[in-house]
Amino acid sequence: MTPFSTATLRNATMPAITDFHAMTTPAAYDHPRPDRLVSGNPQRTTWNHFTNASGEVDAGVWACEVGSWRIAFPDNKDEFFFVTEGRCRLIDEQGDAVDAGPGQALVIPAGFQGVFEVLEPVKKHYVIVQRKG
Repeated sequence: MTPFSTATLRNATMPAITDFHAMTTPAAYDHPRPDRLVSGNPQRTTWNHFTNASGEVDAGVWACEVGSWRIAFPDNKDEFFFVTEGRCRLIDEQGDAVDAGPGQALVIPAGFQGVFEVLEPVKKHYVIVQRKG
């Protein structure tokens, strides 16, 4: 077996690892659409550190001020997220709620409709899969 180095691998056709901590991705800012607002008008900040070659997978860091808005995921989109700071709540159309704080992870499944509520300024790491076709 021939030894190899990380540099050798990077020079081959293998994609590089994305290290969030080392990234200098510029922030993108937005607010929920006015027709979806429930309370407040929170600023959302996204640092999208990774998009795969097909455009179906995104990963990064997202932060948001206190507020709430309605969300409606299409049937081809799922999101996993892990809260690093603050607290948030997801409320489904039946009124069932799930809270998440630091160290907790949730998945918003395809087809989910409900309310995303930020209880305390929140920051999360996310992976979004949006299948084409």
